[in-house]
Amino acid sequence: MRKLPFLNGIRAFEAAARAEGFAKAATELHVTPAAISRMVQLLEQRLGVPLFERKANRLALTAAGRAYQGGLTQIFDQLANLTAQVTAMAGSRVLTVGVGPTFATRWLIPRLADFQRTEPEIEVRFATGGATLPYNDDWTCGIRLGDGDWPEFVAEQLFAADFTPVCSPALAKRLKTPDDLKDATLLRVAHAADEWPRWFKVAGLSKIRAKGPEFEYYGQALQAAADGVGVAIGISPYIDDDLKAGRLVAPFAQSVSKGEHWYLIYRDVRKDEAAFVAFRAWIMRAAVEA
Repeated sequence: MRKLPFLNGIRAFEAAARAEGFAKAATELHVTPAAISRMVQLLEQRLGVPLFERKANRLALTAAGRAYQGGLTQIFDQLANLTAQVTAMAGSRVLTVGVGPTFATRWLIPRLADFQRTEPEIEVRFATGGATLPYNDDWTCGIRLGDGDWPEFVAEQLFAADFTPVCSPALAKRLKTPDDLKDATLLRVAHAADEWPRWFKVAGLSKIRAKGPEFEYYGQALQAAADGVGVAIGISPYIDDDLKAGRLVAPFAQSVSKGEHWYLIYRDVRKDEAAFVAFRAWIMRAAVEA
């Protein structure tokens, strides 16, 4: 249990030390100079150390007083800033979403017009996030792939992450069975090197190795696949719209669970922000409809 000292005395002392007098501190805190003096004396008694040297017509900080005031002023400044941030949250109409570039371009942005039709007053901002960067507290919320175990956050599941080979319609015509992949250009994603081997294992293709071009992001590999460069591993929901539109084809029925899900994550302190409440309702509904 946190043990805090005499808070009224602390406030009176910090104001008096900063103002270099009880009278100015009294004006700031809307009390009398005598009240400030009394609260400081009580604080000194409880701490067991003098904070001021009381001299004729002025106050002088003791060594302990200088050390205490330096830390307290910083703490009060931080508290004032934090209070201003929290107060601003309640009516905020700005939504900052930390999201990976591929999720943003292949799922969220194509649906953004629908959100803006329902919430035209909310200003939406995207920040680079996802699994590649730590969560930034300036964000309203984030969208992340994982197991949902982030102790500092509320994590609400959006959809599963399953993966399967995808390619252009023209290339798909030449892929009759999974074994035909041994003659195809297999596109890779640098941070998902295990996905082709995992899919091969499930498909019973132990001797095939993916040796095609490597990309930093899924979105780059999927664009290359749509352009006929080769076959990429496509992960849901990145490929959902392209499959529906026929830009990409999944030539084989076999898909593999990544063992993770997509989550909407946020800190509990932001749950009542107006912009977040609206976005949460919208994305949860969009995830069900996806």
